[in-house]
Amino acid sequence: MAISRDEVRRIAELARLEIPDDRLERMAAELSAVLDFVAALQRLDLAGLEPTTFAPADTPLREDVPDGRRLSNEAALAAAPEREDPFFLVPPIVENINP
Repeated sequence: MAISRDEVRRIAELARLEIPDDRLERMAAELSAVLDFVAALQRLDLAGLEPTTFAPADTPLREDVPDGRRLSNEAALAAAPEREDPFFLVPPIVENINP
């Protein structure tokens, strides 16, 4: 499935990505390749096959024991551009549209 440069622009706009014009053609080709791969997967005949899991159910799990390492607030905030002890200050990502 071929993706056009205009579709790449629209996808980038929706994802709030900046893609330079000189990279649109390459991005269109890469996205088209991904969609072609997914289409190939959808054509596989999986009738009669059991779903598989990532790891066998009888795989032993590690013990969930803390290792004692801990980062102090001061060390964590040492390189923070803005802070208000003991927190990081970050710019808002959602504007209040109904003040």
